[in-house]
Amino acid sequence: MRLYILLSFLLLAVFCSSLVDASRVKFGTLCSRNPSNRQRGCDKKYGCGHYGAKRGNRKHMGLDIMCADGDTVVAPFDVKLNGRSMPYSQNNAINDGINLSGQGLCFKLFYVKPDRYSGTLKKGQRIGRMLPMQRVYPGITSHVHVQMCDRSDPTKYF
Repeated sequence: MRLYILLSFLLLAVFCSSLVDASRVKFGTLCSRNPSNRQRGCDKKYGCGHYGAKRGNRKHMGLDIMCADGDTVVAPFDVKLNGRSMPYSQNNAINDGINLSGQGLCFKLFYVKPDRYSGTLKKGQRIGRMLPMQRVYPGITSHVHVQMCDRSDPTKYF
């Protein structure tokens, strides 16, 4: 019985030590030509890229990180690819994205064409490429939209 209790505590200790404190997580580079993850500011025609920005009668539920059309999008830390996520109900040239998890976080990247939708990637490995945002929103600052799965504010991770 004592051995069982000792093994249970040992297993619990190993499990707890493997958990990541998500509050301390910081995203690494998302777009190869924007290593500092500069955030999109405001465009006269399309609004602002910060979390909570007004979009008519709704709120922007993500954070926009500048990324040139066609740029390589990379894993900000070790991630699991959890399938496709599409931002729009109607198809257009930028209606693609991916669900990811890692470092205790669940998040989506929109306007990205992933090389694949499942598997794992190490920090800095290619996720895919930025889609042609200028084709859909001419004049906007092209960007990857980062949205937490629970729709909370991702800003603290940048």
